Amino acid sequence: MDGILIIDKPKGPSSHDIVDFIRKRFRVKKAGHAGTLDPQATGVLVILIGKATKKSGEFSGQDKEYQACLTLGIATDSQDAEGRVLKKEEIGEIKPEAVKESFSRFLGEIEQVPPMFSALKYKGKKLYQLARKGIEVKRKARRICIYKLEMTKITSPHIYFEVRCSKVTYIRSLCADIARELGCPGHLSELRRTRSGPFSINQAISLEELKNRSAQDIDEALIR
Repeated sequence: MDGILIIDKPKGPSSHDIVDFIRKRFRVKKAGHAGTLDPQATGVLVILIGKATKKSGEFSGQDKEYQACLTLGIATDSQDAEGRVLKKEEIGEIKPEAVKESFSRFLGEIEQVPPMFSALKYKGKKLYQLARKGIEVKRKARRICIYKLEMTKITSPHIYFEVRCSKVTYIRSLCADIARELGCPGHLSELRRTRSGPFSINQAISLEELKNRSAQDIDEALIR
């Protein structure tokens, strides 16, 4: 079995959990993913099976698209809804004009400091391992590109938006930076990946559907 399978990842399992399930369920020796999603994120997860695992670097390095929600008034240590609350603040009316102006400052090439709660390594240890011990280290800013950043809805204290970005972009950090630009704390409360490189959510199979498919069904559904 060799090819690419697009999964609509649900909330809860990690990207590794999905890969592990596919390995065991369909008895494949080699499988991996091309770009992780946090457990609470949903959407496009590109699974590479067999010989396709050799293309991991190619697919993980492509642009991504997301639907996301920024919740204002609360900052967390992980920059998302799963983290420990660091700060709470009452917020006033969210003005669409102010949001659009803030968004415009993040378009194009920008520098972004990766979050402590990430799998990046520092002296051989993953940053999130240090973060869980309350240790924070200096991280070097990385050059990223935001091609599209559009607000879709405001339901105070939530700002819903769509973003298309380059590889190594952290939407959690983008949310924290936008909130800071708006003058208040904030965190990423929802995230759904709708596209990864050439693969869209319209091509994705749900995990529940996957559980009811045979190995032959999956082999026929693979993108080659």
